[in-house]
This record gives sequence, C-alpha cells and structure tokens, in this order.
Amino acid sequence: MDATLTTSRRGFLKSGAGAALTIGFALPTTGWSARLEAATPAVFAPNAWLRLTGDGTVTVLCGSAEMGQGVLTAIPMLLAEELDANWKRVRVQQAPVDQAYNNPMFGMQATGGSTTVRAHWEPLRKAGAAAREMLVAAAAAQWKVPASECHTEAGQVIHQSGKKLAYGALVPAAMKLAVPAEPTLKDPKDFRILGKRTRRLDTPAKLDGSAKYGIDAQLPGLLVAVMARAPQPGAKPAKVDDSKAKAVKGVQQIITIPHGVAVLAEGYWAAKKGRDALAIDWDLGAAKDLSTAKVSDMLATGASQADAIALDAGNVKDAAANSASTLDASYEAPYLAHACMEPMNCTVRANGDTAEVWVGTQSQGPNQGILSQVASVTPAKVKINTMLLGGGFGRRFAPDFTIDATLLSKISGKPVKLIYSREDDMAAGFYRPASVAKFEAALDAKGQPTMLKCGVGSPSIMAASGFMKIPENGVDSFAMEGIADHPYDIANQRLAYGRTEPGPQVWFWRSVGHSQNIFFIESFIDELAAAAKADPFEYRRALLTKQPRYKGVLELAAQKAGWGSALPKGQFRGIAVAQSFGSYVAEVAEVSVAADGTPRVHRVVAAVDCGMTVNPQTIERQIEGAIVYGLSAALYGRIGFKDGRVEQGNFNDYPVLRMNEMPKVEVHIVQSSEKPGGIGEPGTPPIAPAVANAIFAATGKRLRHLPFDTAQLKTS
Repeated sequence: MDATLTTSRRGFLKSGAGAALTIGFALPTTGWSARLEAATPAVFAPNAWLRLTGDGTVTVLCGSAEMGQGVLTAIPMLLAEELDANWKRVRVQQAPVDQAYNNPMFGMQATGGSTTVRAHWEPLRKAGAAAREMLVAAAAAQWKVPASECHTEAGQVIHQSGKKLAYGALVPAAMKLAVPAEPTLKDPKDFRILGKRTRRLDTPAKLDGSAKYGIDAQLPGLLVAVMARAPQPGAKPAKVDDSKAKAVKGVQQIITIPHGVAVLAEGYWAAKKGRDALAIDWDLGAAKDLSTAKVSDMLATGASQADAIALDAGNVKDAAANSASTLDASYEAPYLAHACMEPMNCTVRANGDTAEVWVGTQSQGPNQGILSQVASVTPAKVKINTMLLGGGFGRRFAPDFTIDATLLSKISGKPVKLIYSREDDMAAGFYRPASVAKFEAALDAKGQPTMLKCGVGSPSIMAASGFMKIPENGVDSFAMEGIADHPYDIANQRLAYGRTEPGPQVWFWRSVGHSQNIFFIESFIDELAAAAKADPFEYRRALLTKQPRYKGVLELAAQKAGWGSALPKGQFRGIAVAQSFGSYVAEVAEVSVAADGTPRVHRVVAAVDCGMTVNPQTIERQIEGAIVYGLSAALYGRIGFKDGRVEQGNFNDYPVLRMNEMPKVEVHIVQSSEKPGGIGEPGTPPIAPAVANAIFAATGKRLRHLPFDTAQLKTS
C-alpha cells in the first residue's frame, strides 16, 4: 500500500469498511493525553511511546504491527537515538489502540505501504529528544548548573566536570517538568544507534517460542470456526444442507453469516470436517462463467481502449510519424494470492457490552471502529490485542476475518477463533489485480525513444477498497504507478488507464501496482535497447540523466555485479531499476536456462537508496525477502479461474520459491542524507524484469507474461 491512501483513508473511517464489507464506524475518541495523569508515579512517561523506570529500563511502545519487517526494533531505535539511551536497557511493547499511535501518513493506527519509518522518523525522534532535554534539565537543577554544561550518553546525564547521573535516578524530578514542544534533534553525524547494524529485539522470543501470533490465542471455552466462504463477491448460498456437518463429533453450532456458512466446533479438525461435510449450492450470479481466458480477453480490451489519461506530453502522433522505426508489445500479469505463512485467523470474545479481540492485523485502529459496529458496542469497549503477524503483505489490512469472527462470537455467545485453511485463504477473494499493458514506442535513427504510448487494462483497487474514490480523471493511481511515473526521458508520451472489472475482489499486494508495472516497463525498455542493439545498462543510463537517484542505484548494482565481465558458461545477466515507496532499487540477476526451459537464478545483486537508514540489517533482510516474494510470483504465481471458481488451493498448485532454488543475494546500500524511504516493498518490483531480461540475454526469447512460460524456452 502506498502513501496515495493518505488523503482518502479518513473517508474510509467515516463511510465504511469496503465494498464487500459495508459496516460504517466512528473513530475511537480516547487519546493518550486523557490518561497521562493516571501514569504510575514511579514511571517517567512524557509521551505515549516512552516509559522510563527508576532502574534505568527504557520501554518503547510500538503502535505499528510487526509482520517480520522489523518495526519492533526500528521504532525503539528512533526514540532511543534521540534519548541517548543505553541500548542494552531498551525494551519494546506492543501499544494498545489509541489515536496517539496513529500512523501520521494514514491518519489512523495502521501498518502498510512501507510507511512506518517514513511516518515516524520525526515524531519518534522528537519524543526521544524531548525526554532527553527533560532529563538534562532535571540533572542541571540538581547540580545547580546550566543545562548547556551537560550532555547525555548511554543512559546518563554527564556534566562537563565529570559528574554523572543515571537516567533512572532522575525519574522523579523529570516527571515534574513541562514537555518541550520543539526539542532540538541531533545532527545525523552524531547518531550512535541509527544507521548501525542492530540485532532485532523480537528475535529471542521467536527463537524460544514465547512469541505469540494471532493463531496462538487460547481462551477457556473457546470454539474454533471454519467457514465455507462465498467463492466470489456477491455469491449467495442457494441451498444449504448441514445434516452431515451436524453429525460430525465435536461440532457445536452452524451459523450462516453474509460471507458464508460457519461450522463451530471444539477444535479445528472437527470444525474443518464439519465444514467439508456441508452441502452448499452457490448462486454465483454473473461470475458463473468466469475463466482465466475470459479475464485475459477483458483486460486486453481494457488496455486497447484505455482512455483515462495519466500522462499526456508532447505529440505522440507526430513523433510516431517522424520516427525511424516503431516497436509494440503486450504484457500480462495474473491475479495473485498473498500466501501468508500464517493463514488468516482471529479470536474474539464478545460479551454483551464489550468485545476483546486477539488478532494479527495491519489495521488495528480501523478494526476497533468496525468491530464496535459489529458487536454493537462503543469503540472504547472494543479491546484489540495486536498479535505478531505471520506475514501480512497487505492482506491483513482487510477486515473480513475480524468481522466474521466477531459476528460468530456475538451470535454464538461463546469465544470464537476463526481460522482459514490454506485453501480457504487462497480462495478468499483478496488478490493482486491481474493486468495487461500494451506498449508502442517510436525510435530515432540512433535507437533512442522519441515516443511512448501505453494502455493498461486492470481492475481498480481504489474502487474495491471502499475507502477511496477514483479521481475525476478516471485514473486509479495504483493501476498506473510505476508506469505513469517512470523515470525515462522521453519527450512524447500518452499513458492511459482502462478500468476493467472481471469480477474477483482485488486488494493491496506487496508493492501494489509496482509489482506488475515495473515488470512491464522495465521489460519493454529492455526491448527498446535490443532494438537499438545497445547494452541494456548503458541504454537505461543514457535515459536517466535527469534522475540522479535512479542512475545512482543502477550504476552501483551494475558495478557490484561486474556488469560486462565474464560469467560462467551458460549464465547471463539482466538488469532493472525502480522507485517505489520513496526508495530506489536496482537489481541485476544472473540466470541460466536448462534445455527443458527451466530458468535458474544464481545470483541477485541489489543496490538500494532508501535515504537515511535506521538498521542496515533490516534493509538487507527486507530486500532479500522481497526478492524471494517477487521471484516466487515471477516463476510460479498465478490465480486462475474456471466456471467461476479459483483453481488453486495450496502450495502444490501455487508454489513458492524453495530453499534449494534461492539465489545468492547481495545488498548494497547507498549512503544518503535524503529523508527515509520505505523498505518492506521496494525490493519486489525489479526482480521479475531483471530475470526476464536475463532470460532474453540467454535465449533471445522475450517472455511477456507472468509467471514465465518455460515451455517457450525448451531447446530439447
């Protein structure tokens, strides 16, 4: 998800939970300031994020969700840097739902769009700096010296004479002081924590098994629910026979709710057996004839007829007429599932006028409001316990599973844990949009592009979300991102969107529109380079003279990969570059292709410019993970349809990259003084085109569809 959401999300909070989840709600009104007076006397708590106790322990509260991206370490690092805390004494806790923890870029407490560090870079640093100034003032008053004669280091205030006071000893005095409104922030050259390789604070709990994910929640008297979900948005159960389900040992109750039929039982296995025993005739309505081929045809038509203009520059007609040559190509990407390692789940205890929820969610703030309406209580009476997330990728921003779990608990009168099986999750109807892009380009006598046209046919995430509106120009920014804002210096351009709605629900998927559009544009730029008989790296470089950050990562990746140097026999290189979520990433893939057409990615070299950094270890790991995610999609990812139903169900027919397929990955970070960009998603978009371009270098065959059709590459 991207910062594009920021201006529209408040509308979501007031208008409802989405097209398929039409439940309106109000923002919770309880704020941290209302509870400051109730803070424990022995704890220095000058703001919502910090707790400092007399023994010197610093506890940082994190309002963002941890789904493997490292926010439970990044948020404490931001505050601890300006506090000058002793990192060994820093602890982290998951914050409750409160407006104080709203993501400043979203205006609500939610995690996505690679925004956590970007959004909290200044607020968390200010929180630490304000506390530091208060501690210095308290020490200076005790010593009866000017505060200017004191400095801080590793959890201590130090006077120029050498006297020292530990932060813990200053808690009682600091608590009595006013909180500075505009504390002075450090010069980045003085950072001791930020920018340094730092071990994650949540790793020990994950290693010893004490870390709790949503699916780990347990309550006395808990019933487990498994649902037969509607196979398509709008589908209704025409007939339900639950007689065999009721006969399954352990089944307690069968409940029909708007999204399907749920079986509640004493454990998961009984609930699943009961669900599988249900006989349901679904009325699929208009979706009954939906097929993969029909989706492709619709998207291709949408791309050909695209008329919502995202960019119109120069005169494409005259440029084409006066060109030395022209080139056109069509690219396609399928629907994709998120395939989180931990399937969707939510545990709810709805008791009359209260509801308590245990869930791994990316949107605990909106969920509090949504579920207050579901449970018919005030938002303040809904307690959200944010658990660790076993993968999010945008999927856990949706509230479908929390709504259904709350409904089931309210109706049954029992605490309920709703669990999706892998097959349920795969067919749950929240997909990365399928998309088709049709390109035309004109080249001059030197092979340089003078004109670029592109029409994109794709469903609209903005429309599907329910909390955003497509602008008056008709352009869904997610459908066009990566293409409408591509960096290449081409004088004449017409880039347009053709909204096409085959039917399946679409949603945010790691890197959103960039995930397919960078494959499209970076592959086509490679085609232009081949038509010009030019080196793909040099061709891009010449078109990026006005884009120093793009050019910088492109050059760094090429240099570190040894672009132009000899490779082992049978291996070839491909390159791609992208900007998303405020960060710039270039990747070089080294690939071989077997005689049966199977590609093998041996090595990926990534260069990253994400501005000022928090934790280089996290950056490296996020780029590595993003490459795995993107490579899985490029090689295998596809959600297809037949007779209105999803064809895939588990990792046997929706494979992900295996350990023995993992390439060696090198990550090189550009040292930068620019403001921070995101890092959870930007590593995904360049990998598919980098591999596709390497495959072209190896075989001379251009793969324009995802996932790669390796049958085209067979040589024996």
